[in-house]
Amino acid sequence: MTDRHRAPRIDVQCVTSARNVPPPTRIRQWARAALSSDARVTIRIVGSAEGRLLNRSYRKRDYATNVLTFVFRERPPYEGDIALCAPVITREARAQRKTVAAHYAHMVMHGLLHLQGYDHENDIDAARMERREKTLLARFGYPDPYRPPSLRGT
Repeated sequence: MTDRHRAPRIDVQCVTSARNVPPPTRIRQWARAALSSDARVTIRIVGSAEGRLLNRSYRKRDYATNVLTFVFRERPPYEGDIALCAPVITREARAQRKTVAAHYAHMVMHGLLHLQGYDHENDIDAARMERREKTLLARFGYPDPYRPPSLRGT
C-alpha cells in the first residue's frame, strides 16, 4: 500500500485539566478533514505554562498562543506536532462570541493547514488559507470564523 492510501495517524495528548476540551475522537475528525494526504501528527492540548514555554522557545515570543505547528516533514506523508493551548482557545472563543468547539475545530484545522504548507504571511496566501478553513469548518456546521460575531449567526 502506498502512503497516499494509508489512513493518517493522529495521536491526541491532553495534558491540561481544562474542562471544555473536545474529545480526542472529535479532534481526529477535524484533523482528518484538513489533511489532503497521509500524515503522522501529534496534537497536544496544553495549559498556559507549556504554551508559553513552547512559544518562547521556538518563536521567541513570551506568551501562550492559541496554536503552534511544528513541521518535521514538509511533503506527504506529512509529519509534525500541533500544540493547542486550552486556556487561550477558550478565552478567544468567548471574546469572539463563538462556541469553544468551533474555535477548537478552527485551530486544529489551522494548524494542520500550516503543516501542509499553507501560511498567512501575505494577503494572497492568507486569503487562500482562510478560504480553505471556511470550507472545512462549514462541513461541520461551524460558521465563518472571520465574520464579525454579529453577522456569524451564533
